[in-house]
Amino acid sequence: MTKAAHYPGNTAPAPARGPLPWTALLLGLALCGLLAACGGSQQTVRRPPPAQPTRVWPHVDPENPGAANSVLMRAFSLVGTPYRYGGNTPEGGFDCSGLVNYVYRDMLALSLPRTSRDLAGYQGPRIEPMRLAAGDLVFFGSSGNVSHVGIYVGEGRFVHAPSTGGTVRLDHLDGPYWRNHYSGAKRVLRKN
Repeated sequence: MTKAAHYPGNTAPAPARGPLPWTALLLGLALCGLLAACGGSQQTVRRPPPAQPTRVWPHVDPENPGAANSVLMRAFSLVGTPYRYGGNTPEGGFDCSGLVNYVYRDMLALSLPRTSRDLAGYQGPRIEPMRLAAGDLVFFGSSGNVSHVGIYVGEGRFVHAPSTGGTVRLDHLDGPYWRNHYSGAKRVLRKN
């Protein structure tokens, strides 16, 4: 049969089919051997660690609801502002403690220490994680050193300026990094 029957305009005869040449047969066998070798070895599959269950975060009323609401609204309005080391304005960007300082100073005329380490030592009671209220400061670090701070907003979430190349954002305390590096919290908002 010719190709012309299936492809009008082509009158060339169809190529003859015969046994496969030895080189093609050997190449096919070698390919099968390689594929079998890939699947036959004892390989360790790395699986991510099991996710830790997300805690149920109780609602705790802030001691000063009006001040807490002001802080939260201002912090939320800054989400998306670029991170900048040493930054402390919306126009210039923020680092973590610059964001905290700006929000509390702008909304409440409250001057706080400038660094996350000094904020962790600021006067005010330490708060257990399940007693966090909106407006509390949450701290992160390792080996007993505080290196990061954010503003708790409720339901296990906080606003912060995370790192170079990032922006001010909302994260969850149960995120793998934050849960493993959580080092405490302080309450800076008091009753009027």
